[in-house]
Amino acid sequence: MREYKTFGEFWPFYLREHSDPATRGWHYVGSTLAIGVLLYALFTQTWLLLLAVPVSGYFFAWVSHAFVERNKPATFTYPLWSLIADYKMFGMFLMGKLGPELERAGVTAKSSAAEAEG
Repeated sequence: MREYKTFGEFWPFYLREHSDPATRGWHYVGSTLAIGVLLYALFTQTWLLLLAVPVSGYFFAWVSHAFVERNKPATFTYPLWSLIADYKMFGMFLMGKLGPELERAGVTAKSSAAEAEG
């Protein structure tokens, strides 16, 4: 894997590592669960539940990399940038703006017809 010096360089790589719509979908499931667990833990002041936030978020992402995308998660090499990129990808998906980003990153074959992401 090439070494990325800036998030701007890393972002297209991150999107290419998530070229399969199913992989992105499982990431969205994990991100949604992580946000839900975080909010529940904060509102109920169940502090031990905060330990479940990364587990709930990463479980679905890592399983999707192993069984859908069949690649190594970027989290292992770029943990902070991967976390930021995951929520950027999720936010862009929710706003319907991910499609053009995927195209700029060179992700077209698996995503263009399969998703209505912008």
